[in-house]
Amino acid sequence: MSPGFEGRESDEGGAFRLIPVLDLRHGGVVRARAGERHAYAPIRTPLASGSAPADIARGLLAACPSDTLYLADLDAIMDGAAPDLASLAAVARACPGVHLWVDAGFADQDGLARFMATGLGRPVVGSESQQDAGLVRDHGTRVVLSLDTRGGERLGPAVLHEEPALWPDDVIVMTLARVGTGSGPDLAAIRAVAERRSGLRVHAAGGVRGPEDVAALRRIGAAGALVASAIHDGRLPSSGVT
Repeated sequence: MSPGFEGRESDEGGAFRLIPVLDLRHGGVVRARAGERHAYAPIRTPLASGSAPADIARGLLAACPSDTLYLADLDAIMDGAAPDLASLAAVARACPGVHLWVDAGFADQDGLARFMATGLGRPVVGSESQQDAGLVRDHGTRVVLSLDTRGGERLGPAVLHEEPALWPDDVIVMTLARVGTGSGPDLAAIRAVAERRSGLRVHAAGGVRGPEDVAALRRIGAAGALVASAIHDGRLPSSGVT
């Protein structure tokens, strides 16, 4: 591995992880910005030619080695389409041994069960896609919970945001309005979630710009960060954290 943040010890005693992100739309990878998903354009990056998911995944991992990739299937999240299993399988083949966290708008037990049967990744249950707490309550640590907000508005059932006893061990604090904007992570929101329950692994998503933000996240007890733009733009990883 290149010298980066993988395996560095956080202030809470665990290893801080950078988790590269791919946003999938119509079979390709798009560049996310401010959570305005309909406006996302096919990605252009120095890390790979074109926008094929497998190529982008390899490029991200070459620039920022990680044992985990996060994939958001925007067709499934936005339009209720079936998960893009072909793209997920292509990424899995291209990145053997890498764990996939997959948000495909899972909203019901049957859909989640069908995806889990494929073995293509660990489901991310986004609060924005939920009507109640059932999926999180019933599947526990088999899923990752994403606590989604936009412009200060908590998306999805209030109980998911307010009851830490329901949360699995891995929680994403997803600040959609900051995604791809370089505006910095919402440290107050991330700290508030991290303080709600001991042993929780909180992952920041949205606005991470570079090493200074990573250092700030480590100081408040975050376990990791989901990052795309800062990797494509060459700002992460870095050989040091201040």
